[in-house]
Amino acid sequence: MKIISYPLSVIYYFFFGITLAIMHIVQWLCYNLGGYQAHHNSVKTMNWMLIMCTKLLGTSHKFRGKEKLPKGVPLIFVSNHQSIFDISPIEWYLESFHPKFISKIELGKGIPSVSYNLQRGGSVLIDRKDSRQALPEIKKLSQYIEKHKRSAAIFPEGTRSRDGKLKTFHDNGMKMLLKFAPSALVVPITINNSWKIVKNGYFPLSLGTSFSLDVHAPISPKDYDFEALMQKLREAIESKLEN
Repeated sequence: MKIISYPLSVIYYFFFGITLAIMHIVQWLCYNLGGYQAHHNSVKTMNWMLIMCTKLLGTSHKFRGKEKLPKGVPLIFVSNHQSIFDISPIEWYLESFHPKFISKIELGKGIPSVSYNLQRGGSVLIDRKDSRQALPEIKKLSQYIEKHKRSAAIFPEGTRSRDGKLKTFHDNGMKMLLKFAPSALVVPITINNSWKIVKNGYFPLSLGTSFSLDVHAPISPKDYDFEALMQKLREAIESKLEN
């Protein structure tokens, strides 16, 4: 199986790169000629294409639970984080809620399509080593989702889990989102097995991974103090996490 993974990984990266290159141009055209909604639609298409690229590796996908989500209220998606392969499924499956990400500042330059989307699509870029830069950016995102009734996505672990096990949650980003998006509901998300795609590194990629994304019922932050809320979020994510 590992022998086959070498040529399939090359094929995957070829189509992955072509997708990013083409969709960078498409995004630029949509944003500059059609505005926000046209750009949003192009990003939806791009994420579907990126998910389809992983099919070349034999990856299967299961998506469950978005029917639980209300419309017309800001949402904060709180997910575990296992690999770069988490992002496109979240953006594609939940696109009707317009999820915006808190991303590290390094992703804001030099990556076709990805950097452009982060710069133009409403997400924020933070320097994780500089809270004076990061917290105002998260505040800006909070105010954005509160005003436009859209959603923010945050990975409270702060980094990827290399073995799928849930890491310690960090508080500052969540505190800022809740403070400046007071009407937001919080939605736990459990991602399974994306870490397995890169368990041997980024070349060759692993084959035949069964990826799943489970959206849990929304939680009203007003019903809990902050520590209890974070514990409830963790318990919800862990309840669907495969060992």
